[in-house]
Amino acid sequence: MTMDSTSAKIGQLIYQIRQEKGLTQSEFAKRLGTSQSAVNRIEKGGQNLSMEMLGRISDVLNKQIVSLGTGAINLKIEGGHELHGSIKLKRSKNAAVALLCASLLNQGTTTFKSFPRIEEVYRIIEVLESIGVRVKWQSNNSLEIKPPKELDLQNIDKSAARKTRSVLMLLGSLMHDYSNFKIPYAGGCKLGERTVTPHLFALEQFGLDIDAKTGFYQVFVEKKPANRVVLYESGNTVTNNVLMAAARTPETTIIQGASADYMVQDLCAFLIALGVKIEGVGSPILRVTGLAKIKKNITFAPTEDPIEAMFFISAAITTNSSITIENAPIHWIGLELLKLKKMGLDYHIVNIHESDNNITELGNILIEKHNGSLKAPTDKLHPNLWPGLNPDNIPYFVPICGVTHGRTLIHDWMFENRAIYYTEMTKIGMNVELVDPHRIYITGPTRFTHGDVVCPPALRPASLLLIGMLAARGTSILRNIYTINRGYEDIAERLNSLGANITVIHEL
Repeated sequence: MTMDSTSAKIGQLIYQIRQEKGLTQSEFAKRLGTSQSAVNRIEKGGQNLSMEMLGRISDVLNKQIVSLGTGAINLKIEGGHELHGSIKLKRSKNAAVALLCASLLNQGTTTFKSFPRIEEVYRIIEVLESIGVRVKWQSNNSLEIKPPKELDLQNIDKSAARKTRSVLMLLGSLMHDYSNFKIPYAGGCKLGERTVTPHLFALEQFGLDIDAKTGFYQVFVEKKPANRVVLYESGNTVTNNVLMAAARTPETTIIQGASADYMVQDLCAFLIALGVKIEGVGSPILRVTGLAKIKKNITFAPTEDPIEAMFFISAAITTNSSITIENAPIHWIGLELLKLKKMGLDYHIVNIHESDNNITELGNILIEKHNGSLKAPTDKLHPNLWPGLNPDNIPYFVPICGVTHGRTLIHDWMFENRAIYYTEMTKIGMNVELVDPHRIYITGPTRFTHGDVVCPPALRPASLLLIGMLAARGTSILRNIYTINRGYEDIAERLNSLGANITVIHEL
């Protein structure tokens, strides 16, 4: 590739992102501290860009244009500001990655509406593109996916695959057309030993023989109907994997012990739209009658993200702010809201309406200021599969309990290491006592203090530090936020729209 073609591609990318942000060339030039004519030359590929200028452009657009040096992105947070206004939720990360893997079941063109532009999605897209899938972003964050006649599985992007645990769901989608393939070990958050045994036990009933080698899983397939699959362990990812395995198995498969959580119901709705027959959606027993082949042009939208809803709820409560969270999937955070109500929080839900995919009810949640009146919950807080407290929402009770009066026990029993990462909050003033790898005590109320902290290698615990720093008076630095960007899109810019004061800093 020539330097001129590289500049043109970078310029086109800058143009597209500027348009998405709703900035005119003149506005963009003013924020960049340059002229409109210079911006015009940059976007047409007619100007050489220094690493410093690329860093400045990335900061203004709040998007990393190219990988600069270590690629580390940090946040400078001036805390102590009250949040206000409204924020509209993005679509679900966990639903999105499952849908991307499931798109390989379809030989037609799949278009996903309003898809999240986050690092976790980018990694799966990189994997799909590496094996020959054509993936194209369209206007309004729609994503078009066209598979080739045959995938180039030997060329799979190992680096991208190993950064996400979601790659495991390729097992259920690839098994229908390939008798022998391998995928890299799954990565993602470092939350202890997250066994793949339930996946292996379930998929072996469809004829998969999976041999764990150094760095990858070698998969051999002698496809057969599974008839009845009892999940060794209920979980969202394993349920989705089995759904994909059953989706192109013409015989009827009964799945016992299925998760009924939001990302599973999103996948069920997508498969039903493809022509797969699924009975019992929302229950622990699913009856799936698949199709030998699927070729259909389809458009589908994932549900808004209930975990992002809880992030903004936690940020509002921790900073004692009143904000409105638009398009919140109230069906999926009902118990979380009830717990908060019993702790003394006032909130109101208005404008109830259906999501784009007609799966769940959305509403606008107005969080009221509590002015320090919240009390610690009477009983311990612990996660469970829906309709229990969502495992990914439990972390957001950590800073919330930090501003309550009293002592709270949080029992995060699903992951070995996540409760340990909660102790990072002591670096910004919280009183967190680690009982064992699964349990912590939090004593409040907290006077948050500013700090300079590196993100832990887990999405939710890392985002808690950001929330605490928003509440801490003074300037904090949160370093290497790639982990947060895995799950949240434009998080600094969106918090700033609510009155936060966050600067994105790219290390050169």
